[in-house]
Amino acid sequence: MCHIFASQDPSNYAHETRSVRLSGVVTSVRLEAKFWTVLEDLAQSQKMTVPQFLSSLYQEVIEVYGEVPNFASLLRCCCLNYLLPGFEKGSLHKVVRQVA
Repeated sequence: MCHIFASQDPSNYAHETRSVRLSGVVTSVRLEAKFWTVLEDLAQSQKMTVPQFLSSLYQEVIEVYGEVPNFASLLRCCCLNYLLPGFEKGSLHKVVRQVA
């Protein structure tokens, strides 16, 4: 079983750093390449660019919690939730459209 995971292309888990503007401040976000691929799909499903999606998400988390303690981890969890078989992508559209 582990061979399936161990033999994957190392580019899947290589880190990639991107600069984004969050709340008017330019910062860097470092994620594994596979997560950026999922975020691109997620953003596209919202008819947004990745930077627009990240900025919107960041602002929503600020509104809910007042801070974002670990944005990279939040993004990884968003990707995992988005990929779960039971995740209703249709409800994502409704929530994002209401908040935006």
